Amino acid sequence: MAMYDRFAYIYDTLMSDIPYDKYAEWVQATAPVSSGKRLVDIGCGTGVLSVKFAKAGYDVMGIDLSEAMLTIAQNRSLEEGTDISFLCQSMSELDGIDNVDVAVIAIDSLNYLETFEEVKQTFGRIYEALTSEGQLFFDVHSLYKMDTIFPDGPFTYEDEQVAYIWHTEIGEEAHSIYHDMTFFVRDETGYYERFEESHYQRTYPLETFTELLKQIGFASVVVSTSVFGEQDEKEIERYFIHATK
Repeated sequence: MAMYDRFAYIYDTLMSDIPYDKYAEWVQATAPVSSGKRLVDIGCGTGVLSVKFAKAGYDVMGIDLSEAMLTIAQNRSLEEGTDISFLCQSMSELDGIDNVDVAVIAIDSLNYLETFEEVKQTFGRIYEALTSEGQLFFDVHSLYKMDTIFPDGPFTYEDEQVAYIWHTEIGEEAHSIYHDMTFFVRDETGYYERFEESHYQRTYPLETFTELLKQIGFASVVVSTSVFGEQDEKEIERYFIHATK
């Protein structure tokens, strides 16, 4: 299971092309801010979206399994002048999280759950934590991305401070992938430090996600493919799912 320890400190650099504003706009357009509306940012990472939601007016709590990520998120919140509570735990637990109006699992965080049972448990716990007519927003990799794009590695990246080589290997479970990444990070002296990270992701057919949400009790499930911009119907890489209790 990925813990994003040393990786946490270069995460924002590598994710600089993610259109976080569009993600926040998607949530805010469907679940407008009102006084005291509580939002839990699950798999919040370094807190980029958490801060955006807090600045928009939500009462925000961020949850992540990586203490390193949460340290960066807490510092970001303080620097941005927002009052956000952060908690280190698995998204399938959500202990002590109740009476939430909005739950968000952004940027394929759900795909890091290793088993279908964990996905089911996560949806069930979120359903319990949501208020009446509470809303869940999340996105997941498509089968096309997991089965066609990811195996077409290796991938590389390089700028003045960071370089990496990203190897991928198809997992034993259907629609799963291992990400083995070697990073070279330039320090203050100009030398490069090397470290490695191994991550695992797994996805399911879109219908598996939508049917599971309905089985758990969500009254409405809506799927979008255009939150980050239009996608070719034959090459959809990411699904955005909105469920209402």
